[in-house]
This record gives sequence, C-alpha cells and structure tokens, in this order.
Amino acid sequence: MQTVPHDPAEGVYATGDDYIHALEVRGAGRLLFVAGTMGLDPGGVPGSTLEEQLELIWSNLRAILASADLTVDHVVRVTSYLRDVSYAEANARARVAALGGRAVPTTAIVAETLVSDWMVEIEIIAAA
Repeated sequence: MQTVPHDPAEGVYATGDDYIHALEVRGAGRLLFVAGTMGLDPGGVPGSTLEEQLELIWSNLRAILASADLTVDHVVRVTSYLRDVSYAEANARARVAALGGRAVPTTAIVAETLVSDWMVEIEIIAAA
C-alpha cells in the first residue's frame, strides 16, 4: 500500500503542520472503519479528565487496530467529536502524539455526546 498526500498550496486554504487536506491510498487490500470510540477503561468507566479520556481513546483504538493486525501507522482518516470547543487543542496534541507526528485528513466537530461524561469520541479509518 502507498499513501500520497494531497495538500495543495494554491486554490485552497493552508492546513498547517498537523493535518492535510487529502490522502490518496493506492494498492490497499483492506479498509477498516472504526466506530466512534470513547475514553472508557475496560470496565466501561470514563476517564475523569480530558487528558485521561484522550489516553484511553487512543489506547482503545490501538487495541481495535491490533485486533485487525493493524497499527496507528495504518490510520488514514480521523474524525473527533468534542463536547466543548476548548478541547480542540488537547485533542490535536493527543492525535499528533498518537500518530507519531504523521499528518492525515482530520475533522473536529463540537457536538453533544450520548453520555455527558464522555468528553471526546473519535472515529478512524485505517487502510492496509
């Protein structure tokens, strides 16, 4: 599988260092669509802080990816649902750290989650 970033410098707004407009996936034999994942521990208890929930989310995503013999290196798209706009910076830092600085197309949306204790929910797409 080969990935080709498409981040034009003209005709569209600049993206910055932590995401790109598009990522072309060539030769992928598999796609994994991961449902929105919350910052819950194995017992279903949410982390008590935003940082704890973000750590749990990315830990949970790594476990889900591993179940399909994939890693975060296979993530080609991230969508984050934040309960509050003030969570955006911490969410971006956690994403950049989790992906080892690799930029992928990403969207962050401020929305009400189904349970008020869930501060962030993240869904991903992975390809191999």
